[in-house]
Amino acid sequence: MPDVHAALSYVRQFTDLKPSLGLILGSGLSVLADLVQNPVVLETSKIPGYPSSTVEGHVGRLVFGSIQGVSVVFVQGRLHVYEGHSVSDATFPVRLLSAIGVQKLIVTNAAGGIRSDFKPGTLMWIVDHINWTNLNPIMGSGIKAFPETRNAQQFNYYDAEWTKRAQAKAAKLGIDTATGTYLWTLGPSYETKAEIRAFKLIGADAVGMSTVPEVIQARSCGMKVLGLSTITNFAAGLGEDELNHEEVLEVGRQVRSDLERLVLALIAG
Repeated sequence: MPDVHAALSYVRQFTDLKPSLGLILGSGLSVLADLVQNPVVLETSKIPGYPSSTVEGHVGRLVFGSIQGVSVVFVQGRLHVYEGHSVSDATFPVRLLSAIGVQKLIVTNAAGGIRSDFKPGTLMWIVDHINWTNLNPIMGSGIKAFPETRNAQQFNYYDAEWTKRAQAKAAKLGIDTATGTYLWTLGPSYETKAEIRAFKLIGADAVGMSTVPEVIQARSCGMKVLGLSTITNFAAGLGEDELNHEEVLEVGRQVRSDLERLVLALIAG
């Protein structure tokens, strides 16, 4: 598992900020980092040990600064296992955020809608997930279990109270949102029609190729997590058009205004 100490030392050459809130931006959502005031922008390609991102729409930067007086850090461009990274490499940014001081993490992503009423542009709060890959970033790390598993009935990957507050903020802004279960596939190929039928049967509402390992890593670091999916397309077999990455990016651009207002409200508390 890559060590974060050299990366943290590099970051500290440019900023002494210790934001308690971090945000990981999914496909087509990197523009949300433009909301930061007095930004300190670090190219992740220059950070020691930081794996490189190769996916269109994931530029590879850490953006430090403040929004409405709140100190934040954005991960602008996430890492995916399907790029050839190990699951521990793909979650390196989360461990670095933890070392920097982040205690609360908002993860966003672009996802395919499985539920029949999840049309492109739907915003879905993630309340649970299904790890279809069976890959886990804390394997071999010496962590036996999360402390909360001593009381498994109360353990949640996605903070229930934070999610409820987020739903209320969205409603107050007049932004329609839904809740659902996100299923992580390895990718990079889109899912087959048969797989989508199977995913629906086991309780998945949306499907994507990221987020779950980051959330597992964040919870192992003691962070609270809020998850938000932008439904950018119908999953395979549920829509008329063929799936493509440009569609994902375009829907991200279309919902930018609502996402900006929502993120500002979430950061304000």
